[in-house]
Amino acid sequence: MEILKVAATSNPNAVAGAIAGALESAGLVEAHAIGAGAVNQAIKAIAIARRLVEREGEPEIKVVPGFIDVEIGGEVKTGMRFVIER
Repeated sequence: MEILKVAATSNPNAVAGAIAGALESAGLVEAHAIGAGAVNQAIKAIAIARRLVEREGEPEIKVVPGFIDVEIGGEVKTGMRFVIER
């Protein structure tokens, strides 16, 4: 399973393409986002990826959100984890 790290500066269209590609090859992908801006970009990317997948005639995608704890620079931060599957 591929893990995509989404930042506040990430391009939602590029992330959506990565999500669609990972779904095509593996059928499952995770997107991790830390901070409000990153979560916003991740949600936009998931919505765009959903549209891309539907245009290809594939079944709708399923998204399961959750929390993750990530250590960054010796500090533990809480982020969002989105498990995306067909």
